Amino acid sequence: MWKEAKIVSSLLFFLFAGSTQQEKNTEQVTPPVEWKIPPEEAQRQNPVKPTKSSIAEGKRIYGIDCEMCHGKEGNGKGDLVQSMELNVRDYKDPAALKDMTDGELHYIIAKGKGKMPGEEDRMKTEQIWHTVNYIRSLAEKAPPPKTKG
Repeated sequence: MWKEAKIVSSLLFFLFAGSTQQEKNTEQVTPPVEWKIPPEEAQRQNPVKPTKSSIAEGKRIYGIDCEMCHGKEGNGKGDLVQSMELNVRDYKDPAALKDMTDGELHYIIAKGKGKMPGEEDRMKTEQIWHTVNYIRSLAEKAPPPKTKG
């Protein structure tokens, strides 16, 4: 009886160990889900003009919902960047958003991306557009070219 119990327990051990290894292999083989913005969303036009009042409203919203990660000045150095191990764009750099449409920015703010939660349940779509206008306003203008003289 003792011998049979040892055999059964050994078989159970190897069976369990094998299934655990199989689960680990499955996890390693599964590729990450690709994150893409739908083309129709990327092509959306911002219906809110970037007026002073729109940018001011976007700044107010940014201060509440975005600043903690993206930084007060939009430089990507917010209070949570290090502790959450975030890689955040510097919106003051004109190149940071030059290849992104307003529709893409709207989609990211609405739906979220990576560790960034989406705001569509908390913000009205017009508020998101104001935020897009504010983010666009953060880019520092390139200095004028030097003239010879």
